Amino acid sequence: MLSMVSINSLFFRASINYTMQKTTFLLFLLCLPLLHNAQTLKGKVYDSKGTIKNIKVYNKTQNRLTLTNDDGDFSITANVKDSITFESLFYHKKTIILEDIHFTETFVFELKEILNELDEVEIKAEPEQPVFTEETYNAELKNILKEDIKNNPHLYQPTSGNILAVLGLVAKLLKKKDKYREPIYKPITYTQIDSLFDKSDFFNKELLSKDLKIPEDKTYLFYDFCDAKEISSKLLKDENKMLLLEELVLNSQLFLIILEEYKEKNVSKE
Repeated sequence: MLSMVSINSLFFRASINYTMQKTTFLLFLLCLPLLHNAQTLKGKVYDSKGTIKNIKVYNKTQNRLTLTNDDGDFSITANVKDSITFESLFYHKKTIILEDIHFTETFVFELKEILNELDEVEIKAEPEQPVFTEETYNAELKNILKEDIKNNPHLYQPTSGNILAVLGLVAKLLKKKDKYREPIYKPITYTQIDSLFDKSDFFNKELLSKDLKIPEDKTYLFYDFCDAKEISSKLLKDENKMLLLEELVLNSQLFLIILEEYKEKNVSKE
C-alpha cells in the first residue's frame, strides 16, 4: 500500500501539472485575438481627378507610417479598430476606424482637395508667400530614412567623404520603383532649379531660406539634391505651381534630415 507521503506527493504533482496546463491554455486564449487580427491593409487613394501619390498613410494605433506610390497604392500593417489617417498639404485630412470589410480586398479611399485655398492663391495679383509654422513631415520621413539605413547600412557609407555622393545615393534609393515608362517631360535640371529661384516671384530666395529652411551655404547642394530626384519638368508649368511647391517641401525636409543624419554620424565617429 502507498504511504501517506507518497499519496500527498502524487496529489501535489498532479495539482502542479493541472495548474500549468490551465495557465498555458489561458495564455493561448489571450494571444489568439492578437494572432488573428495581425493583418495587412491594402488600399488605393483617389481624388476627383484620379489616383494620388505621396499621401501619408499613418496608423495612429500602432505608430506606423507609409506613403502612396505613383499609382496611389499603399499597404500597411493594421488590425481591426485601428485608427488610420490620410494627410497631405492640399487635401482635407481624413481619419477612419478600420473594420473587417477594409481587409477583404484592396480598399479604395477618397480624399477631397482643398479647392478654396488653392483658388485664392491663384487669383492674387502678388503671390502670397506660403507660411509653414512647423517642419512638414520631419518625424515621419526621419523614421522612414532610419529604417532604410538600418536595413541597408552599407548603402549609406560615403565614398571618399563626399556628402554629395550620400545625398545622390539617398535620392535614388527613395525614388519610386516601377516599370520603366518613357518620360514625356524631361527631369528638371540643376540649371533650371537655379534659374527658378533666381527669377521667379513666387519661388524666390526668401521662400528657399525662410519656408523651406535651406541654409544659405547649402543652397547649391540642395539644387544638386533636387536634380538627383529627377522632378518632372511638367511641374514648371504655371498651373502646376502648387504641385511643384509640395514636391519641393518634401525634398527640403528629406534633405535636412539627411544632413542631420550625416552630421550625427560624423560626430559619433570623431
